[in-house]
Amino acid sequence: MATFLRPELSNLRAYSTLTSDSLPPEVDSLDTNEFPWDLPIALKERLAQQYVSTLASHRYPDSHHWPLRQAIARYVSEHSPTAISPHQIAVGNGSDELIRSILLATAIGGYGSILVAEPTFSMYGILAQTLGIPVQRSPRDPDTFAVQIAEADTLIAQGDPPVRVLFMLQPNSPTGNPLTTAEVDWLRQLPEDILVVIDEAYFEFSGKTLVGELAAHPNWLILRTFSKAFRLAAHRVGYAIGNPEVIAVLEKVRLPYNLPTFSQVAAEVALEHRQELLAEVPTVLAERERLYERLQACPQLRVWPSVANFLFFRLQEPQHTQPLCDTLRREGTLVRAIAGGIRVTIGTPAETERFWQRLQAFLNQL
Repeated sequence: MATFLRPELSNLRAYSTLTSDSLPPEVDSLDTNEFPWDLPIALKERLAQQYVSTLASHRYPDSHHWPLRQAIARYVSEHSPTAISPHQIAVGNGSDELIRSILLATAIGGYGSILVAEPTFSMYGILAQTLGIPVQRSPRDPDTFAVQIAEADTLIAQGDPPVRVLFMLQPNSPTGNPLTTAEVDWLRQLPEDILVVIDEAYFEFSGKTLVGELAAHPNWLILRTFSKAFRLAAHRVGYAIGNPEVIAVLEKVRLPYNLPTFSQVAAEVALEHRQELLAEVPTVLAERERLYERLQACPQLRVWPSVANFLFFRLQEPQHTQPLCDTLRREGTLVRAIAGGIRVTIGTPAETERFWQRLQAFLNQL
């Protein structure tokens, strides 16, 4: 490794996706929790027309994202007992940029560490490590995937450097479980010198949110994304909701012009047409329950209930996990091997059926 590079990065494992040259010509992408259907063609045409006729390519994007922040605030307020202000919204190039901004604002330079409860979204730890921030890893219950609170409290008490940020997914990925009452009560009593980041990336599927409690907890921050139910994964738009003072600092540490104009407009249009776009969510949830029942009936598997747009299961003989993933990939179905099991995104009925048939064929050979 070149001597001018930080040596601790040599063993860092980057977030990885499959390359196109390793895939068959046609694949069912059930590995990244995207929405199974694209934007309606009418919305695509509207975006294209707006780009051609009104967007100035020679001008930088709106660096304050103000129209989009106003639109997001209106949307979030629909699910909150109190109105959300645009000053409580920060917008990022995907949630990943917001996570990085949070780390820059809280723990970099030896100021602190972060706490994650694993298994969970790997980018929390990966981004922290790229910045030289220690990661405290607390276990989840192996049966329910609930946070083992006593162990987490011990890590907080012994943190050196002290824990400055706790990342908590609601619902968790890859396991799909929502926060329990005990977990929410625990978050409420955490000291205010810890920033509690509640990642609600799958809110539109779960219907579960803690946004109504933000006013009572100035050290809470909620993350959401347009990449899932709003079908804008290609546009990379995420947002944070929180205390205006925290949001102001996140605005300071992000890059200027971080979100292209086209992405901002796409998110605004998606919000304008949210009733149309979100009307398909119940179809995904029904397909999830159909697949859950099928997986639950397989004696070779253990599957966990989910309130997200994916399911997590494990094989009773774990040595077959990677061979199953490899076989599915060769046959045209992508799933994600993680946490000793497999996470499968809910796709279209046809994609789900192909996954099921290929899974059955593999299991029948064991």
